Amino acid sequence: MSTQLSGARAVGLVARREFTTQIAKKSFLISNIIILIAIVGGIIGISLFSGGDDSKSTIGVVGDQSLSQTLVTTGDAIGTPVEVKEYSDEQAARTDVKDGNLDLAVVSGDGGSVTVVTNKEIDTNLRVVVESSVAQQAQSTALTEAGVDPAQLANATAAATVTVDTLDPPDPEQGQRIALSVAAVALLYMQIMLFGTYVAMGVVEEKSSRVVELLLSTLRPLQLLWGKVLGIGAVGLLQLAAYAIAGVGTGLATGLLTVTGTAIGVLIGTIGWFILGFAFFAVLYAAAGSMVSRQEDVNATAAPLVILIVAMFGIAFSTVGNPDGTLSNVLSWIPPFSAILMPLRIAAGVATPFQIVGTIVLMVTVTVIFSMIAAKIYQRSILRIGKVVSWKEAFGR
Repeated sequence: MSTQLSGARAVGLVARREFTTQIAKKSFLISNIIILIAIVGGIIGISLFSGGDDSKSTIGVVGDQSLSQTLVTTGDAIGTPVEVKEYSDEQAARTDVKDGNLDLAVVSGDGGSVTVVTNKEIDTNLRVVVESSVAQQAQSTALTEAGVDPAQLANATAAATVTVDTLDPPDPEQGQRIALSVAAVALLYMQIMLFGTYVAMGVVEEKSSRVVELLLSTLRPLQLLWGKVLGIGAVGLLQLAAYAIAGVGTGLATGLLTVTGTAIGVLIGTIGWFILGFAFFAVLYAAAGSMVSRQEDVNATAAPLVILIVAMFGIAFSTVGNPDGTLSNVLSWIPPFSAILMPLRIAAGVATPFQIVGTIVLMVTVTVIFSMIAAKIYQRSILRIGKVVSWKEAFGR
């Protein structure tokens, strides 16, 4: 005589079994350690090789040494800091340029003219520093010869400033937002596809080994379905959280990410939408797995789901550059596309609170409806061992 467990306890037992079985696998632990090391190491490597070059360019000044301070001041003003070395011997300066000890040398000539000595073509920013400094120095000399104090003139004209009022200023965090968007899309694609497949394969394995018959002596089909979805989903959520925390934490620690609020928001949003997206697809994957008795047949029944997921993420990647476009705006309201487009829009900073709440409500509603459909398919197919159950049979009364 079979003894049926209560609903919540039965689902909890199955979920716990699925969770512990997955995380206890050596392959799972080793692969995740390798991936986490790769994430942390990759971000550290990017921060090291893409970090800004804070070293100053070195300029040698031969002749008029009053040009030295002007070069330093001008370089700081335009964001190209320079270090100046003063020379009394032109040949010594030329030798240091040739040996790479100087980026260039400025040799003063007659009438305020200068000659720039360099091994190769002068950097554009460095050229601006030199030309601006020489022009400023010549202007100062001319004013002094005309009996005008340059410092007094500068004070008199200091109030004549130009203020720029930009109506649509560029987002200084746009590059980081795009990088976070791409990372969120890639993570969600990988996790939903991978763990959805785990659900289907787990259902087929139990069905083909006839373990499911033993389980169903104490469990109802729906308890087994939801326990499997919740247990495997918890593993996927744990893995996703580990990847996201490692990535965001390393990015913030290395200074590669500076948008702290945005980064944390993307992390939370990605995890939340993974739960919704996984719940939507996992029950459908479980239904697809229940229709076959061999794992090699899963691809056939799950093909529509794979096509839908690939289409979702293909559209998401195509809208990364324009997350506020019409396509992204419209499809983000349509489940399950909202599960991938909304994290992208949140990362880009273009999603409104109304849209976030509205799409969550729609996603939950549609997921509940599809869950009931998937539950019927699972219930009617799980004990039909030995052949592939057709969609007509699965939906039949």
